[in-house]
Amino acid sequence: MKQSYLGLVKAVILDWAGTTVDHGSLAPVRVLQEVFAKRGVPISEEEARRDMGVLKIDHIRKILLSKNVSARWVKAVGHDPVEADVESLFANFVPLQLECLVKYSTVIDGVAETVARLRKRGIKIGSTTGYTRAMLEMILQPAAAQGYAPDCAITPDDVGAGRPHPWMIFANAIRMQVEPLEAIVKIGDTPVDIEEGLRAGVWTVGVARTGNMVGLSAEGFSALAPAEQATRLENARTALSAAGADEVIDAVTDCERSIDAIEARIRHGERP
Repeated sequence: MKQSYLGLVKAVILDWAGTTVDHGSLAPVRVLQEVFAKRGVPISEEEARRDMGVLKIDHIRKILLSKNVSARWVKAVGHDPVEADVESLFANFVPLQLECLVKYSTVIDGVAETVARLRKRGIKIGSTTGYTRAMLEMILQPAAAQGYAPDCAITPDDVGAGRPHPWMIFANAIRMQVEPLEAIVKIGDTPVDIEEGLRAGVWTVGVARTGNMVGLSAEGFSALAPAEQATRLENARTALSAAGADEVIDAVTDCERSIDAIEARIRHGERP
């Protein structure tokens, strides 16, 4: 029988948009809406956000094949959506997203300082994303200039598939030389981030306020009435908990207490 791991957290694997950069995960939403609108098929922000976190071509496919959008596509374009339409939309999406990313690459307040404290604890910092390698490359340098540079940055292009498959997490573990998987914590702002972590067999922490589930810039969230803030936060926390997150926090800046809680669970012989 395998002996349970009883040590400390060795690595944290962070998502990008909505978790470490781009408060509210605004960049992909704006571009998705623009791409569909140009085909005469406008989509709502809710439709654009519903499957956030997966590889972008998969995201576009899920939007296009959803019942309501598919019906609007038939009315506007004259035929049922097919894979060629997905590929065409993605081809339109890529240059617009690349152009948009730098504008929305601001590191979320407190992330760089939190990561520095985690490193002082001996924790390595990895990352996964729904962006392609070309898209992520647009973010890496601006983020580093703002003080945030993970030890490892894996994209779906690097491993052959995106979330919810666990391959990006496994690649992080290999490149950072971290084992066992029970010593890793995945942090992200969408249910598919949590599913990615669950499939990989690591601990999972959901991020509510800064991410896709609330979907607002820091300024936009602050402008809400307190009751509306509370409602949006509660809905986001509930969705992330329902997805199976071991812990739910409002922002990466809150993750240290979750890591402490996870280490306590590890000491008691629990596993993710």
